[in-house]
Amino acid sequence: MNYKSLFSLLVVCAMCFTTLAQTDYRNEQQVNAALNSIASKGGAKATLTSLTKTNGGKDIWMLTLSDGSPESHPGIAIMGGVQGDHLLGTELALNMAESIVTNHPEVLKKTTFYIFPNLSPDATAQYFATTKFARQGNATQTDDDRDGKLDEDAFEDLNRDGLITMMRVEDPTGDYRLLEEDNRILVKADPNKGERGTYKIYTEGLDNDKDGVFNEDGLGGVYFNKNFTFNFPYFTKGSGEHPISQVEHRALLDFLYTQWNLYAILTFSDANNLSTPLKYNKGGASKRVVTSILKNDEAINKMLSEAYNKLVPKENAPNGAAQGGSAFEWSYFHFGRLAMSTPGWWPKKFEGDSVNKAPKNEKANFLAYAEAEGIQNAFIPWQEVQHPDFPNHKVEVGGMHPFVMKNPPYAMVDSISKKHTDFILKVAEMQPELQLVNLQQESVGNNLTRITVDLHNNGLLPTHTEMGDKSRWLRKINVYLKTSGKQQLISGKSRQVIEKLDGDGTLTMSWLIQGSGSVTLEATVPQAGTATKTINL
Repeated sequence: MNYKSLFSLLVVCAMCFTTLAQTDYRNEQQVNAALNSIASKGGAKATLTSLTKTNGGKDIWMLTLSDGSPESHPGIAIMGGVQGDHLLGTELALNMAESIVTNHPEVLKKTTFYIFPNLSPDATAQYFATTKFARQGNATQTDDDRDGKLDEDAFEDLNRDGLITMMRVEDPTGDYRLLEEDNRILVKADPNKGERGTYKIYTEGLDNDKDGVFNEDGLGGVYFNKNFTFNFPYFTKGSGEHPISQVEHRALLDFLYTQWNLYAILTFSDANNLSTPLKYNKGGASKRVVTSILKNDEAINKMLSEAYNKLVPKENAPNGAAQGGSAFEWSYFHFGRLAMSTPGWWPKKFEGDSVNKAPKNEKANFLAYAEAEGIQNAFIPWQEVQHPDFPNHKVEVGGMHPFVMKNPPYAMVDSISKKHTDFILKVAEMQPELQLVNLQQESVGNNLTRITVDLHNNGLLPTHTEMGDKSRWLRKINVYLKTSGKQQLISGKSRQVIEKLDGDGTLTMSWLIQGSGSVTLEATVPQAGTATKTINL
């Protein structure tokens, strides 16, 4: 065995050991090792590419999986790490890629996968830092409070537990009160119900710039899921100065806008149109700038939702709506593709028992569920600290763990990944596929032949979403009749452009040709493949 082979073997063994020993979400180095391992296993079917580096110097990786030329198959994109505190999305993207390469390589003969495991690597890194907090923004410095200074009022870990949580300050002028069913939780007091506020709450830290606001301009950066073009949230924290202002956004869209074979995008984010499908709204659909899913796409979304709910039961699923500038909204409204989004996991509702009643408050209910499931450190107990900004008040630091409500215990990740792999394979089974069927030839005399054929979409999904068709951006179906010098086309067109075919849809086409020899029929569109037939007249 030569040194190169020995080194490769040692790398593979190290990766296997890391996988077996994994007990927590993977950091940047472990994600990179996993990607290289998947690419190595995939061989010619896998290509790992860095689209760009963020301002924090981290790679935006793309793993392309395809048997043959990627552009020759309909494509699905999978986006993880869209939100920096959603580590589960990165794990799901990695595990789905691993499963496709290892267990389902046959799907790559007809489907290309473009997998982006972590689109917020600057933000995700905060989970592995000495001081952890739920960060969304990248490493771009920003002036969130618009005072001319950049990142000057960051968090401070006042109780030195390695986490940034919340501060509660006892104050009779406060707006918050303790929740009766779980006094660890604070809720807004309602004077109309005779409730009095006794606390003020802040994020953990100091008022560094002495403007009366805490941590309003820290390591904010630009949020990946706020910087897209649809419904861009101007002048809000994390959105950036303008849409697609960041190098990672530009690199991603520069690539995607050249991939005509893409027909679907799965995004792991808070938005959720898989547990509960989007509803058509005539008013929103009729606007010049459309804000509602279109009628035909509503039916497709419902079909996909039904398939998803069979694998991932919708019990207690959040009806998360996108908040503007999101990747999910862009992928449908501006990119015109079949758009799917899910957080991938959500805590079950604690139903209570004969001893413990189910709390109505969301956080209190989660804590009851976490206790029943043995989830550790879901809540950081309140701890009194001396605070220079509140010298005459009792100040305590604690609250919900910043990552626990979005990311399940790591032991659950494998089973969640399997369900989502099964789902995306189901989507691939449904994908549009052009076929030329029911070919008929009829001799009509004078060396004339009539050819009739059905152009059929063998998939359950349409060749174009209604939004994609409306946008006029997606390429149309082209049908070519290719003749030689021995034939003359009497009726019909040598090239016909078809707008779209619905799922399981069919269009009958016919030509009249004079002459002998062979002709070729070809129907092609990038997102549904190519079908050809050679006909001997």
